[in-house]
Order: sequence, then C-alpha cells, then structure tokens
Amino acid sequence: MPRSDLPFGSEFSPAQIELPFLLELANRYSVDWKVFENAVRDRYFAKNRTTERNKGKLANNTKLSMRAYGLIGEKDVTLTETGRALYDIRHGEASLYETFGRHVLYRCQGINFVQCLLDMHVAGERIDLNTLRRWLEERGISVPRGGKHMSILRLWLEKFGVITSGYHVDQMRLNKILGVSVEEFEALAAFSPEQRAFLKALANIGGGGPYASTDIERCATASFGVKFNEKSLPKQVLYPLRDSGYIELESNIKTSGRGAKPFWITATDKLAADVIAPLIEQIELQTQADLRLMLRKSLRDIRKEMKSRDRHVRGLALEALAFKLMRSINLTYVATRLRGAATGGAEVDLIFESARLVFSRWQVQCKNSARVSLDDVAKEIGLTHFLNSNAIVMVSTCEISGEARRYANKIMANSNLCVVMVDGNDLDRIETNPAVIVDVFACEARHAMDLKKLD
Repeated sequence: MPRSDLPFGSEFSPAQIELPFLLELANRYSVDWKVFENAVRDRYFAKNRTTERNKGKLANNTKLSMRAYGLIGEKDVTLTETGRALYDIRHGEASLYETFGRHVLYRCQGINFVQCLLDMHVAGERIDLNTLRRWLEERGISVPRGGKHMSILRLWLEKFGVITSGYHVDQMRLNKILGVSVEEFEALAAFSPEQRAFLKALANIGGGGPYASTDIERCATASFGVKFNEKSLPKQVLYPLRDSGYIELESNIKTSGRGAKPFWITATDKLAADVIAPLIEQIELQTQADLRLMLRKSLRDIRKEMKSRDRHVRGLALEALAFKLMRSINLTYVATRLRGAATGGAEVDLIFESARLVFSRWQVQCKNSARVSLDDVAKEIGLTHFLNSNAIVMVSTCEISGEARRYANKIMANSNLCVVMVDGNDLDRIETNPAVIVDVFACEARHAMDLKKLD
C-alpha cells in the first residue's frame, strides 16, 4: 500500500474491537505475537464467513494497526510506553479514552486531521472522504486511495468526543483533551521555520533556563538544520516568541567584549515539551502556513481583500485567488513561492501538477501591478528551464499588455510551452460565476492550438 502519514487502522475500529481487551492480550502475550493473533482471531473474527487464512490476516491487521497507533513494539506485541500507560488505566473508560485521545491527536496526525476539518467548515466545503483526502494531500499529508486510514481515525476521534455527526468538531472537547486551545495551534502554525526550530530546541532540552540565546540557536541549527541570521535573531525570532508568551528575555550583561551580546532565555510555563514539540512536528508535516489561509478563504472574501489599500494584503489575496482557480480545474498543488536552487534564486508564486493522461507542470505567476509586461512573461519563460514546466499561467487584476501577449504567442508558436493569460476582466466574470474559469482556459487552449497548427 502507498505511504500514508495517517496511521494504518484496518480491523482496529472502536466499533469493532475493545481497546482494554487488546491491551490485556498484549500484556499477557507480549513476546508471542502468534498466540496474540490467535486470541484476536478467536475473539473478533471466528464467525466471519471466510477462510481460516483470511481470519488470520484480519487478526494480523489488528496487530499492525496497534503498532501503527503506537501501542505495541515493532518486533513483537510488547506494550510501548504509551500502551503501558493505557493498560494501567484500562478499567477507567473516561481517563482511558481521554489519554488515548491525547496520544492520537499529538502523535498520530489527529491534530492535522481535525484542523483540516475546521478549515473545510470555514471555507464552506462539502466534507466527505474524497474531498477530505484532497484537502489533506494539499497540506502535504499523504493518504492512500482505498485505505481505511481516514475512516478509522475519524471513528476514534468520534469515540473521544472530538468529532460529532457531520464531521463537526467539538472545540471545547478538543481543547480539553489537548490541554491547549485551537488558537494556540493556529499561532504556532503562523511561526516561521526559524521560530519553530528555536522553540522546539528549547522545548527538547526541557525548558527552564536561563540559557544563552546563542546556545539555543546552535542546538536548533545542529538538530534541525535551520540557519539563523545572528544580527536579526532578536527581531525575527526572540521578540515574537516573547510576545507570544513562550519565553522571557533578559539582556546578557554578564558577557564582556565587542560584538552583539546574547540574551538570556527562560522558558515560560506555556512551553511544555510534551505538548509544543509534537504540535510543531505535526505543523511541519504540512505545507506552508499561508497555504492553509488560502484554503480557508471564499472567493468573495478574496476579492474583498484584493481591494485593500495594503499592497501586501492585495498580493496575498491575488495569490489565494490563483490557488482557487487552479484547484477548481483539479490540478495538484506542489509549492507556494518556490525559491532557491530549483529556480536559480528567483521566485514563483504557485506550482501545480497534473497526471491526467500525461504529466504536466503548471507555473502560476500572480501580478498585482498596473499591467503585465513583456519582461514579466519573459522571466516566467526563463524559469521553465529550471522547473521543467509545460504551462505558464499569468494572473493579473488589471491589463496584460499587447506586447506581452504577442511575445507569448511567439513562444507558443515555436515551442511546446503554453502560456495562459487571465486578466482583470476574466477575474470579474469568474467572481460572478466560478465555472467561467473552464471557459477561460478552454478559450486559451484553442488559441494555443491555433498557434501550434502543423503546416
């Protein structure tokens, strides 16, 4: 089965098995997995209308699911530290499922799963297994098609009281089990990679303090490969973490000599290593935080922000609109503002791909200036050599110049590239009726086909 970031859960539904009984079996037959599987088969699958061999496979699935959920070890059925803790409280149903729920949320991608549901509700998206898988995958969370991973995880979250009917999230119950609020998760998701690495390094050494900021910085770099700008460390990392309540700062007056002096860092009670580190790890599995903001916005909200006086807000809104447009024609999101070696240091707003019939890569550039010029198109065409793109989509709130269109026509006539132009008039029509995007792209496709006609 393809790789999944959600735990394998076949034959491990809370409606199918009894967690206390499985924990007791694992404790009793810790080093004899065959006896464990036989006991599971006799308890849950003996009456199934199938062969004895298939009954054994079902019992094996239960064992593999317990392993995927972190309850038993890799080599046998010995209880893990988590499994042992649950075994010790197996007779208290409330504490058992609250403790297991916390483990599933923090260690089994439960938080990302729940956060995805919340985002879908905010965006007004219809939720079923197909749309949920697509939204999870757009966040960088792999889910194999045809697997039970999502269904079983949802059933466990229902068992914990976190999810109710209709994929509704009970946020009060969620906050109680997590020990932190959803807002706290949102705040962590908004942190930069440098801020998260610094915070995680401090959490991993047990919090407390005071520590020299340079020491935490070195730990973060060594552990997570994140490089810091020493001169900008206070402004970019320390002050935001202090203002968010995770650390306290004190000027390091004990150090003599020239150069900038490090701060003394003390972790606050808000920084709990067993909470913050797992939260950050789940956040880092996802794609960029700004993508989540895109997914939550409706077209109407995006168009309102595109009229903001703040140029940065307008730019993000335009990018969000481009994301909505590309997703509406079922392209797969790959990256936002891709930088570095892949693009020779330049910037691309959005990258999408498709594997329908043949593979294609779409490079989307969003422009919030008065007009799209020939130079803008030329830059994107140059980047196709780094990205191996097949198509370029230029999205602008205003005008696309005649020279830019003529240059794009010449490129399309003499290469395998396609350049799609979406201007302000197109956006106005799409806002009124989102389905118009299909007509816009179909018109551009016919135009490209005419340019590429064989003699």
